[in-house]
Amino acid sequence: MKVYKFGGASVRNAGGVRNLHNIIRDEKELFVIVSAMGKTTNALEGVFDACRTGNAAAAAERINEIELYHYGIIAELFGDPSLRIAAVDTFLKELRDFADPSRYDSSRPEEWYDKIVAFGELISTTIVSEYLNSQGTANRWIDMRRCFVTQPRHKDANVLIEESAPLLRREIAGERTRIFIGQGFIGSAPDGSTTTLGREGSDYSAAVAANILDAESMSVWKDVDGVLNADPKIFPDARKIDALNYVDTIELAYSGAQIIHPKTIKPLQNKQIPLYVRPFGDKSKSGTAITGSAPSVTVPIIILKRNQSVLTLRSRDLSFVLEEKFPIVFSTLERFRIKTNLIHNTAVELSLCTEESWHLEEAAEALQREGFDTAICRNVELLTIHHYDSALYEKYATAGGNVIGQTSPDTLRVVRYRSEG
Repeated sequence: MKVYKFGGASVRNAGGVRNLHNIIRDEKELFVIVSAMGKTTNALEGVFDACRTGNAAAAAERINEIELYHYGIIAELFGDPSLRIAAVDTFLKELRDFADPSRYDSSRPEEWYDKIVAFGELISTTIVSEYLNSQGTANRWIDMRRCFVTQPRHKDANVLIEESAPLLRREIAGERTRIFIGQGFIGSAPDGSTTTLGREGSDYSAAVAANILDAESMSVWKDVDGVLNADPKIFPDARKIDALNYVDTIELAYSGAQIIHPKTIKPLQNKQIPLYVRPFGDKSKSGTAITGSAPSVTVPIIILKRNQSVLTLRSRDLSFVLEEKFPIVFSTLERFRIKTNLIHNTAVELSLCTEESWHLEEAAEALQREGFDTAICRNVELLTIHHYDSALYEKYATAGGNVIGQTSPDTLRVVRYRSEG
């Protein structure tokens, strides 16, 4: 069994779905994980925001746009503008029900977020599965909420592999059809409520499936030739890396590299399953191989992580912030589901570069009650350069507009005001 993962960019239109079929059509034993189509997750986040703020008209308008987008793809794939797919219509009806502001429970925002955004993957996989069957590639659609048991944590859950393994194995056991189509990004908490695994979590879903199924390999199909040392949209001279080891990949993913979700590697490393990052546009190209035995990379790797904030805390009583207040700070951030990407401290002051969050002000208020003065700086981004050289140091470490800078012999990290582009 192999595991393939296709991201939203790969299936953003009918041509992408046809290309997916071209890639998998000769496979005999395959588990396929598919993300939401195009920017559907962003659109569903807009639905959630409208629901959360009580704007029923905006929620309905955005759902109508999502329906038109998907049925446009269906019409082109099947050549019939009037065709309706019953399962897609069912999911759209459920989405409209959950997005009704009168039903929204403001005490459980993360849970409601998960209920709404999960429909992107449910709809996309339904369309892909129906199309493959219509083209003679028999497959079975799998609801991953029935197979992946996660922590009772919404918006960023981890899969409980030991509990999930018998469910997934039982779901595919005895099937004559050996191509399976499942959703990335979603699972279910022990109470049955839908959970999501964090943005871009479909990579992680595929890795967990590969672990449980003892896959011979996992492939992630992307719109680049493999793993590059920088984002070519930002750094035009980016170069492909032919091979990476698990450790380097984890470091890069944690720093924000858009190559693989940070939680992806551990399920693969535990069973020494190779991971291939391959170009969606040309399946003959080798891409990048990620294994346990690859040598460490030495070329500079440049990672830009946008949508960051800096939360600065200062002890009012001048107590040593790391020695005496550390547990309070991070238990508060955990309570509000705020991720920290960089820590910078003096004796009495602590600056944290965090992911943007609608709970950041709430966390700051809670920390004020614990004896801190707080300040929030938004509109920043985190730049990480592994294996930097003197030219990169001069260009970025000494640049104007830097909020925080940290340097080690191997890595330069700079929090700076957000650049244009």
